[in-house]
Amino acid sequence: MSLTRHYRRLLLAYPRAYRRERGEELLGLLLDTTPPGRTRPTVTGAVDLVRAGLRCRLGRPASRTVGVWAVLTALICGLFTAALASRLAWKTSRPQPDRAEAAAIFAEAFPGHRLDDDVATSPALFVYYNNPVTVDSLRGLLLGDGGEYQEGSAGGAAAGREPTSDTLTTAEQRLRAAGWRVYAPTTTDLQTCAAPPCDPQETETVLVARRGDTVFRATFNDPTLYNSYLYFTVQRAAPPLVLPVAALAGLVGGVLAWLVFAWASRRTEGRRGTGLLLGFALFLWWAPALATTTSLVPHHLGEPHPTWHPLWEWLGQPTFSLLFLIGAGCALVLLAIALAPRKDPRPLTVSVG
Repeated sequence: MSLTRHYRRLLLAYPRAYRRERGEELLGLLLDTTPPGRTRPTVTGAVDLVRAGLRCRLGRPASRTVGVWAVLTALICGLFTAALASRLAWKTSRPQPDRAEAAAIFAEAFPGHRLDDDVATSPALFVYYNNPVTVDSLRGLLLGDGGEYQEGSAGGAAAGREPTSDTLTTAEQRLRAAGWRVYAPTTTDLQTCAAPPCDPQETETVLVARRGDTVFRATFNDPTLYNSYLYFTVQRAAPPLVLPVAALAGLVGGVLAWLVFAWASRRTEGRRGTGLLLGFALFLWWAPALATTTSLVPHHLGEPHPTWHPLWEWLGQPTFSLLFLIGAGCALVLLAIALAPRKDPRPLTVSVG
């Protein structure tokens, strides 16, 4: 029967052990209470059945917060999975610009300006202190220096004295004419003294533009305070695959994390210390993510960003990677406890309606 087939599919929301023990009984109850002539469950009935099945998977019928813990775990694990997938998707990006490309863009934007011969380039797409990440880098990454893990770039500085006073306006016009999308320049007051107000006040003006997958950034400084009046960088924007790959991976990772949480929740019910381990792990994962997101939001709103900061930076990684690993250790201990055989298996209980 069509109705029976629909109900059997909905019953997949319940754990396998529950379906094996009480599935036929529950199916018979559902069929007996369905009005004659119906070929499929009502939307409300289907939602209630799935909701009850998912709640049954979590176990702990007396707990009012287990659903909240499950959602928090699934969400943060989904975000971590999405961040990892986005990093893998970055491999589809073109290599960072070389010296020739950087010099050509500089000449395109700043005609009449002389480029310093020392144009720096990055040896990899992402670098740590402008070097490829190696085993020797792990210590620094884990001990709070992970903020130096950044996307590579090519760049340099203008040499000599500034030839004209309208350098910024000319650069905007030339970049637009060459097909670049030019963002409104931003000027920031820099606090360079111990106790403001500073006299004179130092300022910094930044011009950002994007063409295709290339992002150009020029920074104008006071030449009396720096070796050059103009510094620039050129780097790649996030490749198109990053967003869809991250979204799909995050969804799959979140669902799998929820299922693992539900299984572990049933297996560890009544065992002491498991709630403390879970709370500690979630704190070590969520605290850096919330703190970093709070600081990045005004940063993004305050200046143009042709490409957003990578997702792992929003999660506080790898700056707080040590905290992430300690939290992962707590989660592994929880899984080990769940894998240990129980002496008093508890029956699954659930209400339907």
